[in-house]
Amino acid sequence: MRSPAENPATSPALSSAAPLRAVLWDMDGTLVDTEPYWITAERELVERFGGEWTHEQAMRLVGQALTTSARMLQEGGVRMGVREIIDALTARVVEQLGAAVPWRPGARELLAAVRAEGVHCALVTMSEKPMAHRIVDHLPEGTFSAIVTGDVVGRGKPDPEPYLRGVELLAQALPGLALTECLAVEDSIPGATSSNAAGLATVVVPNALAVPVHLGVEHWETLAGRTPGDLAAALEASLAGTTAGGAA
Repeated sequence: MRSPAENPATSPALSSAAPLRAVLWDMDGTLVDTEPYWITAERELVERFGGEWTHEQAMRLVGQALTTSARMLQEGGVRMGVREIIDALTARVVEQLGAAVPWRPGARELLAAVRAEGVHCALVTMSEKPMAHRIVDHLPEGTFSAIVTGDVVGRGKPDPEPYLRGVELLAQALPGLALTECLAVEDSIPGATSSNAAGLATVVVPNALAVPVHLGVEHWETLAGRTPGDLAAALEASLAGTTAGGAA
């Protein structure tokens, strides 16, 4: 394996025209299919206070910052403070993760392939540290060079702050890192809005909800079968102002 500081574009697996040095990954819905776990936790919490939580209401929370979700749950009748709601939701999701991590198809394989090419990775999630590290602990050490969680940023997705913070942390390992050398992978409208606002080319892999075409340089049905070369091609397409593979 090459040194992470080397430019991975020299690898035959990557496009020489796209200097892909870093990939920033969303977690919930993108790498792991935890959205059903969050919806269960939300519904149970609302029902505890005698309310009803509809599928439509749950979909409004997908990809949002946890503080935003907590306030929406308060509007749904949950008579708890924002911090209490976040802690309750996180604890319930972590409990559901006890049996196994519901990886999305191809996620672990693509992460491993990207790191094998010397491309650095960051995790940019609105889940808080306990939840994020529960997932990361199931991956090889060093998979992520940086981790940004919802409890370390002042403004969560769809604000660009989480992704800008991710690039800032990656630049500590990759001096001179430019936004044009980075690619984000997202599944939701708030998440893709955040990465786009940060100036990042974004591959969208929709999960719970459809995402508008303009929010992704490419839209993939799945990560299964995808390669570091596909990611580099997506970045190259973004730099060229085209699309490399559409919804293939």
